[in-house]
Amino acid sequence: MTKREWKQLVAVVALVAVIALALRESASSRVEIPAGRSEVVFWHFWGGKDRPVVEEICRRFNASQQEFFVRPIAMPGNNLDLKFFLSVAGGDPPDLLNQDDPIVADWAHRGALVPLDELTSLTEIDELSKWLFPAAREIGSYNGRMVALCNGLDIRALYYNGDLLAEHNLSPPKTIAELDHAARTIAPPGDASLTRYGYLPDPRRLWSWGIVFGGEFYHPSSGHVTADSPQVIAALDWMASYSRDYGADQVARYRKGDQALPGAAFPLLEGRYAMLMDGQWRVSEIAAVQEAARKRGEAVPNYGVVPLPALPDGRKNAGWVNGNFFVVPRGAKNPRGAWAFMKFWSGFDGHEDEAARACTAGGWIPASQHVVEQPRFQEYLNRHPMFRTFVELAASPNQRPTPAVPGAQFFQDEVTRAAEDAIYRSLPAEQALTEATRRIQTRLEAERDAPQ
Repeated sequence: MTKREWKQLVAVVALVAVIALALRESASSRVEIPAGRSEVVFWHFWGGKDRPVVEEICRRFNASQQEFFVRPIAMPGNNLDLKFFLSVAGGDPPDLLNQDDPIVADWAHRGALVPLDELTSLTEIDELSKWLFPAAREIGSYNGRMVALCNGLDIRALYYNGDLLAEHNLSPPKTIAELDHAARTIAPPGDASLTRYGYLPDPRRLWSWGIVFGGEFYHPSSGHVTADSPQVIAALDWMASYSRDYGADQVARYRKGDQALPGAAFPLLEGRYAMLMDGQWRVSEIAAVQEAARKRGEAVPNYGVVPLPALPDGRKNAGWVNGNFFVVPRGAKNPRGAWAFMKFWSGFDGHEDEAARACTAGGWIPASQHVVEQPRFQEYLNRHPMFRTFVELAASPNQRPTPAVPGAQFFQDEVTRAAEDAIYRSLPAEQALTEATRRIQTRLEAERDAPQ
């Protein structure tokens, strides 16, 4: 067997395995549909503790009306996009799918999605556009048309260990200069045996810092990639300054130590940093640690969170945002039922309290201020005050997602790779981003020109 034949065989086996998995998931979740209702087949990626939350939302929707019946099918893990396109190619796609990867533009570009204005009136789409947070609206749009409905946002901010800051007479930083001062005060450069850092930039977070510094990664009207704009270069050069101060090898080794932590442990709680950028999902972990200390009768550790520090002339309340969103595949058998369920979960069209209930159960940030204002969600914020910072940031127009272009995942990965080259391998920031921009632009043009 030749190498090419072997690769083809492996590909076929992989496809068969994926199809078998999808069929097994579908069969295992088969339930009896009540008489007089039409089924809505709903694929989602949630597993673990979140899966019962999703199933409870579906149960409530099914109990709220008599026309549709949602059947959730969990598709956690990799290859959800492959399973999706296999189902579309086979003429049997789900009616609805929830995702969180930057695939909206890719799938819409290939004609695999039903635009939302084909599910309802333009008047209702206009109302929806106004109802959503700017970031949620942008996540669901491609070429000026809404093709997905965001139902939850992921926001990043700067967590800090208040006890460590207090030890050094420092306050939570509001500016880049204050962040730099605090980081180097807590961990002075020149010590190769440091076991804790004040702060270290993560290459993946260039997407956030580039926006904070006032940059843009893409120019929609011209179609040009601008990851090498002066502001993004300045952001990466600032991030790389930590490697210049501490040593690129030392920083890389320390980061590998973060990756070696068990599970998805939060390095801030492990005492490895005084300040660290991360998302709202860490709020519950911090609350659990504080509650455990309280029950043991120990001093409760003081943790907090603030918006990402900014330059004097940079953007405030800025950063990179992603989120969960619904899409309806082309060829779906029950798009009406899918649209009804999308509105129920997201909270649009009078379902705000149901969305607030879902968000409090899952620890999710709503896609609309109208959901945030619900008494149920406000009570949740009162119990989890750190979460409020993320919710307030969600409303900011300076929270930007990955550009909605074909090949968005490649775009995202290449920018991160450029940041790694600058931070870990000492490549000049301008060179790293110029080369990345060229590769991304080439790929983008190829994606646009490819036959659909």
